[in-house]
Amino acid sequence: MKDLWRGDWPTRLRIASGLVLFIYALTHFLNIGLGLFSPGWLETAQDWRQVVTRSWPGTMLIYGAFLTHLTLALVKLARRGTLRMPVWEALQISLGVVIPILLIAHLIHTRTAHEIFDLNDRMGYIMLLLWGSADGWKQSLLLLVVWLHGCIGLHFWLRSKAWWRRSQPLLVGLAVLVPAFALAGFLVEGRRIQAAFADPDQQETLLTLFNFPDQSTFVTLISWTNRLGWAFGAIMIAVAFGYGVRYLRARRRSVTIRYAPDITINAPRGLTLLEMSRLRGVPHASLCGGRGRCTTCRVVIEKGAEHLHPPSEAEAKSLAAVGAEANTRLACQICPMDPTTVFRVFQPDGKGKFRSHASQGEEKELALLFLDMRGFTARTTGQLPYDVVFLLNRFFDAIVPPINAQGGTVDKYLGDGFLALFETSSPSLSARAALRAIEGIAQALDTFNETLAREGQSPVSIGIGAHLGDVVLGEIGAAGQAPRTLIGDTVNTASRIEGVTKEYKVQALISVPLLHAAGHQVAPHHLTALELRGLSSPLLAWPVHEASDLSGLLTDLDA
Repeated sequence: MKDLWRGDWPTRLRIASGLVLFIYALTHFLNIGLGLFSPGWLETAQDWRQVVTRSWPGTMLIYGAFLTHLTLALVKLARRGTLRMPVWEALQISLGVVIPILLIAHLIHTRTAHEIFDLNDRMGYIMLLLWGSADGWKQSLLLLVVWLHGCIGLHFWLRSKAWWRRSQPLLVGLAVLVPAFALAGFLVEGRRIQAAFADPDQQETLLTLFNFPDQSTFVTLISWTNRLGWAFGAIMIAVAFGYGVRYLRARRRSVTIRYAPDITINAPRGLTLLEMSRLRGVPHASLCGGRGRCTTCRVVIEKGAEHLHPPSEAEAKSLAAVGAEANTRLACQICPMDPTTVFRVFQPDGKGKFRSHASQGEEKELALLFLDMRGFTARTTGQLPYDVVFLLNRFFDAIVPPINAQGGTVDKYLGDGFLALFETSSPSLSARAALRAIEGIAQALDTFNETLAREGQSPVSIGIGAHLGDVVLGEIGAAGQAPRTLIGDTVNTASRIEGVTKEYKVQALISVPLLHAAGHQVAPHHLTALELRGLSSPLLAWPVHEASDLSGLLTDLDA
């Protein structure tokens, strides 16, 4: 999860404040939706919510998050070098500007009126105040704008995560249902309150219950609403003025940027390289939208590196995470002030488009295993090709299901063997799944060999190399023909572990990193130090002669 918080402190603060506001909005909308079922449920849920939201800590957290989020967004908007941006980012910014405009009246007529005029701002009061008026439509629009703004931000924060992509059909459904549920609750409860207010016998009761504002109080509230509206308008004018001044200053001087091998542009100084690319229509990858939380916009500085400011701590960490060379920088973080030549690491295709974010790769710490059938060449010498294929398919049909049963998948088949990985939410779960799968494979192999014995055939033996470490998952291959696979030193190490199982005459060799991740501490005298090509030091592994009772063996060793 560390990569989700990658970026400078304003970026992290904007994410944190946005999450607070999203949770507040979600609970508020669900509260309104309860009006679909019962006025009692609606009011009770509001009471529970206000235990938090009306407390001093809750008030400071929510209003502090709102002011922080708004301030950071406006400052970033004023400091932009260009208004050229992806459509989704422009939509999110536009929605964010609309929210305060629509929210001011809501805040003044509820929380402010409650604190100053002792108004009882129950849900019923809000329904009575808004039902059948233009303000009711405005507040319904506010609900939709807030929800869409929050969902866009949440999606573009989490879209690089595999679990988020897998859950998108469900999440999209929930994203549609939440505002629909809230508006339905508003509709039902609003009609009920309006009908009750139309009854002379209940009208006075409701006015007294809510301490409904009189005309002079309403005049005061409307006056405050207008003043705050004008104040926010002045702030937006200041933001526009700040952007204009920055833009005009930058226009007075320009800098030449050359994108190797054959693109040259002139752009205003003061912009980031990514903004220059967008301003001049140069295709430039940027998965996180230019927030410094990924490295897909990175460039190699071929000329002019000495004139750039040093990387910030956040940029340096991002570059270090991908092992970037010293002359590699993030286009969204550097502001070239002198002629510069760069090479975009991620190049567009002939149509000026980049691959989807899935193809850029995703780093995870996972358990994986290589499995190989022993003596395959000798066993199949002289057999017909169809017979060989038949044997392999029977073999895989027998031993792959235990892998699938533990949430694992076969990444690729390698003749008489395969590479399997266990993609889970944490390294510990991945390691435990791999151990259970190894045991299941050994048990399935025993059953398979019993079948072969009844057929008069010799048994099959296998070798398994299991390891845990960092791998990169991504679409590797030509565009449109790129299957999702994994690469990295961990893959190579697991393959080499499997390669020495024959030398040690064991069914499996399980690395210590995998054992430790699964919560097992094997005594040193049970381990073997493997000298593997590509590793600077020996790798400790546990040799398992027969893995069909692996869980029992581990229990004995842990004891």
